[in-house]
Amino acid sequence: MMRAWILPMLFVLCGSAVATALALKGDLSAAVALLLVFVLLAGVNSPLIFPSSVGALEAERRSAVDGRPVVFWRPGCTYCLRLRIRLGRDARRLHWVDIWRDPAGAAVVRAANNGNETVPTVVVAGRPYVNPGHEWVREQLSRSA
Repeated sequence: MMRAWILPMLFVLCGSAVATALALKGDLSAAVALLLVFVLLAGVNSPLIFPSSVGALEAERRSAVDGRPVVFWRPGCTYCLRLRIRLGRDARRLHWVDIWRDPAGAAVVRAANNGNETVPTVVVAGRPYVNPGHEWVREQLSRSA
């Protein structure tokens, strides 16, 4: 779990250091603005922006019941972040599995990607799709409803 927070913590620490240097030079408004930018970057790259994750087995069980896709992702992945943001509110209707927190999820992704942990990997009806477009994912979600 700690690995997921390394990049956000680095953003906050670097932003704090630069903001402190600017504040000591007397440019308080620039320091505050820069610190806010770094905190925003930390928030966007943290696991907080994603819906709560479940384990791979639980996600597969839920998907079998309701037909919704399962999204395998990891913190810090720009493609996962892009998919999450472009899905908007629809993202909450999917089953999300953080492969850094769930070894079974990482194994599913490796099996689907010839040993690589390429994410996002979306599983629909037992079939994996690597880095699909948000329109396609939204279409799969509407078919399950």
